[in-house]
Amino acid sequence: MNHPNVQATDNRPIIKCESVYKIFGENSKRMLQQVNGQVDTKQFQAAGLVVGVNNASFEVSKGEMLVIMGLSGSGKSTLLRCISRLSEPTSGQIFIDGEDLVGMSPRKLIELRRNKMGMVFQNFALLPHKTVLENIAFPLQVKGQTTADSIKRALEMVELVGLAGRENYFPRELSGGQQQRVGIARSLAVEPDIWFLDEPFSALDPLIRKEMQDEFMRLQGVLKKTILFVTHDFNEALRLADRIAIMKDGIIEQLDTPANIVLNPATSYVQKFTEEVPREKVLKIEAVMDPPSEHATDATFQISKDAIIETVAEAVLSAKNPVDVVDAQGTIVGSVQASKVIRVLFGKTVTNRVME
Repeated sequence: MNHPNVQATDNRPIIKCESVYKIFGENSKRMLQQVNGQVDTKQFQAAGLVVGVNNASFEVSKGEMLVIMGLSGSGKSTLLRCISRLSEPTSGQIFIDGEDLVGMSPRKLIELRRNKMGMVFQNFALLPHKTVLENIAFPLQVKGQTTADSIKRALEMVELVGLAGRENYFPRELSGGQQQRVGIARSLAVEPDIWFLDEPFSALDPLIRKEMQDEFMRLQGVLKKTILFVTHDFNEALRLADRIAIMKDGIIEQLDTPANIVLNPATSYVQKFTEEVPREKVLKIEAVMDPPSEHATDATFQISKDAIIETVAEAVLSAKNPVDVVDAQGTIVGSVQASKVIRVLFGKTVTNRVME
């Protein structure tokens, strides 16, 4: 499902942030100007200000899922709220599909939210007196669609998120995971180009959470939305993301692919997140493959670039030659050697010993 290199047809990013700051407190703009954007968090705290987002600049391509993660208070939800303009940035520029979001009139902003943005939050915010179907149809009716059209669309969404047979239930009759599916279906009903999800699964127990992640990846494989997904769970980020932005004290410490974050953490803070990660369980063969091999290989033995290393390690280690790696169409896109897999499984020193 990952599309790390997907680009919009005209190469213009769907979301673009340039030096976005969000400082809470009086005189925040003036103080930000005084320090010329060089924010010292402790200095601002001493002045009674709270730094939410500190100089965030990045782009998100069409069909890409960027996961913003960090611990509580890191600024991840604040950044999401700035990009959806639920919160006004103190400084900086935000463009949605080339349009200036910060300079947008309230009326245009409402129109943009209704037609281009879908939002799902940790709190499902379902209307308790409406059925599943009515909850999903509600935003369409707000947009002015007829009852018949909105119900038809809502039924399609019920099917899409696997709630067929429960369309006439009320929220109180559903489990937490089912309620979350209704929230997802409701936000998808308006066919948003951009989807904002703020800790959508964090209130769910681990089993349902994994089920919802699976469902979410299936949906993204079908719909290919441009997504900003906020979480504090590193494993969730690794599982879902095309790229991950790790935040601390309002600063984006590293923005990279899951593989690069695990293999090449940019700061000691990011390294702490990656220390406990069993690499073989999260990295794909694609992360360790070389260009296609010139050696003769056994044509009957090929592995997918999307295979998790753990699932194919034994086969690669048993092979005499580098193993061909193929994409979804069966085209050879690389090769993988046993030494690369050993390095992931046991670390560099073991690889060196084996190779000597």
